[in-house]
Amino acid sequence: MVVVLIIAILIAIAIPAFTGARQRAQDRAAQSEIRNALVNEKITYTDTQAYDANAAKMKALEPSLDWGGKLTVVVGDSSIGTNDMVCLSQASNSGTIFSLADIATGPRAGVYYGKVACPAPSELNFSGLGPSW
Repeated sequence: MVVVLIIAILIAIAIPAFTGARQRAQDRAAQSEIRNALVNEKITYTDTQAYDANAAKMKALEPSLDWGGKLTVVVGDSSIGTNDMVCLSQASNSGTIFSLADIATGPRAGVYYGKVACPAPSELNFSGLGPSW
C-alpha cells in the first residue's frame, strides 16, 4: 500500500511538469518556424528591396514551412519605403500566438517580437511588439 501511495505522489508531481515542458516545446517550435520564415523574407528583401507576402513564392524558398496556413505574413509600407515592413505570426500547438516583425529602413528599423497576431497591412505600427517574447 505504501508503494502504491509513493507511486501516486510521484505521478502527481510528474504530470504537471511534463505538461509544462510540452507547452514550452510547442511554443519554441512556433518561434523557431517564424524565425526561419523571417530569414527567408530577408533573403527576398535583399534580392528585391521589398518584402513579399506571396505564399507560393515563399514556399519555393522554404517548403518545410506552412506559408499561408499556420504561418501568416503581412507586408506593409513605412513612411520611407515600399514593402519595407513585414510581420510574421503563427499559433503554436499550445494555442499561444507569436509574432515577429521587421522594419528594414528608417529610424524604427529593427526586429520586434510579441505574443499578438499581426495587424492588417494598413495598421502595421507594431504596437504590442517589443524586443523579446
